Amino acid sequence: MPKVSQAHRDARRQQIIDAASARFATHGFARTSMTDLVKASGLSNGAIYRYFTSKDEIVAAICAQSSQGFPAELTVEAIDAFLQHIRTLAREKGHARLVAQIFAEAAVTPGLAALVEAQLEQMRTAVGALLPDHPPAHAARISESFVALCHAYSQQLAVRGDLDPEPFTAALVAIATS
Repeated sequence: MPKVSQAHRDARRQQIIDAASARFATHGFARTSMTDLVKASGLSNGAIYRYFTSKDEIVAAICAQSSQGFPAELTVEAIDAFLQHIRTLAREKGHARLVAQIFAEAAVTPGLAALVEAQLEQMRTAVGALLPDHPPAHAARISESFVALCHAYSQQLAVRGDLDPEPFTAALVAIATS
């Protein structure tokens, strides 16, 4: 039997994650079975279970990959580019609906809640690092508000569909410069 390369294994794993992301975004977690994921991925049951033992593991892998091009600075241009990126992901990949599903599932799954909280903390820390001239407590408040409003924009996209980021950009700039 030929040896399967790491690149092949990585590609199959990513194929499962991509199929699961799309299915979760359109049908939710509760209405997605492992059988649905087998069909969506085009792989066999055995192939799916070789990489993941449960939907929870797949969700954790999706979360671990989440990177939304967080802004490197808190300027109007960088914040607008970040929100435009979120908007594009929502339109093209259903990402806002996926994030909404992940947050809903995290509300009832302690392990996923811990993972989501760790990611939120990373985002707050990233914002705080962009505020070196602010006292730590003030930077923490700005960071908390900034991340909350970013997620609010994503949730609005999930529910309302395409949404102009301009008012959210203005609000985030106001928060960042407070």
